[in-house]
Amino acid sequence: MRKYCYIVIGIMLVTFAACKPKDTASSTAKESKEAKALLQGIWVDQATETVMFEVQGDTVFYPDSTSQPAYFKIVGDTMIVGASATKYPLVKQTQYVFWFLNQAGDTIKLVKSNEESDTLSINHKQPEVMTIGEVTKRDTVVNYGNNRYHCYVAINPTKHKVESTTYNDDGVEVSNVYYDNIIHVSVFNGNTRIFGKNFQKQEFVRFVPESFLSQALLGDMKFESVDAEGFHFNATLCTPNAASCYLVETVISFQGKLSMKLIEY
Repeated sequence: MRKYCYIVIGIMLVTFAACKPKDTASSTAKESKEAKALLQGIWVDQATETVMFEVQGDTVFYPDSTSQPAYFKIVGDTMIVGASATKYPLVKQTQYVFWFLNQAGDTIKLVKSNEESDTLSINHKQPEVMTIGEVTKRDTVVNYGNNRYHCYVAINPTKHKVESTTYNDDGVEVSNVYYDNIIHVSVFNGNTRIFGKNFQKQEFVRFVPESFLSQALLGDMKFESVDAEGFHFNATLCTPNAASCYLVETVISFQGKLSMKLIEY
């Protein structure tokens, strides 16, 4: 009987061990405070001696006046920067040397600066907000059938800020802030207004992925043509400095009805 009890107790102990929750603290990599401490200071390109960034506490500051400061941490052998948690594998780190891989897989070699003048290169002020384009007004006269129409487009920068990420010359991700546009479109037949509306980029959320739209600017709405469907305008939504954009066709019927469709990306 005692032998049987030992077997039961043994089974219970094995079961308890199998069901015991894992120590999440030990299974999750922790931030390296030592590596962060080594990174404090101003870092310059090893070859060109160009100032790349300054680290103060848990924040990276850049030399240009438009890039947003970014939070960072070092976990294991990886530097994680910004709200998008961009990862840069570390190659070498000492008190005066910092090498890492950029997004293209190139090794960026930095050394810590000991030049007092390099402090002046870092921007600690509130970064500038940039405006793409300027106030633009266009009046297009078109004839269709026996009628004469006026199509008005007015592009106006707003104070609505859009944060967009891009890469500097060394392949390091930086964030800049831009003012978005609001675009007014009106169509008149003589003195009668057929259509009038202010467009913001949220109007196109059905056609543009949110991940792209959140960083994009509404650039323009160009009149393209008129036919039996109505007046065709092409809206462009691009991220700043991007090579590609979303192009959404916006059609205004002769009765003032609005319809849209994605043309290309």
